[in-house]
Amino acid sequence: MRRYSRLGEHGAVWLAGGAAAALVDRPNRRRWLRATATVGAAYLVSTSIKLAVGRKRPAIEDLPHLMETPTGLSFPSSHATSSFAAARAFGALVPGAPLQVAAAAMGVSRLYLGVHYPSDVAAGAALGTFLGSFGR
Repeated sequence: MRRYSRLGEHGAVWLAGGAAAALVDRPNRRRWLRATATVGAAYLVSTSIKLAVGRKRPAIEDLPHLMETPTGLSFPSSHATSSFAAARAFGALVPGAPLQVAAAAMGVSRLYLGVHYPSDVAAGAALGTFLGSFGR
């Protein structure tokens, strides 16, 4: 879970995947670049909201988080936001079901690791799906 979750840090796996697809899929290069830029923008929007809201990550006595995080802020989950944005935006270029499963798994990983509340992941998923629509 930790390894998978780390792939989503700063939307890296999605940004790298979109950039690689843009290099390989020449006929759809512009669409891949647009979708990838949308994922990057979704991450920035999520991070901005996170800074504005300032909600602290879950803290349960005697139950530490199972991984380190760059900040102590929680709402919304930027992992979920970028993952669901990628699933939505990239879903116009490749079959969407595997991307949606990967995005959901990323959200679940954040809950499993104890670094987000369920509402953080739900808000990130909704925000990412909405913003990802602009990349289609």
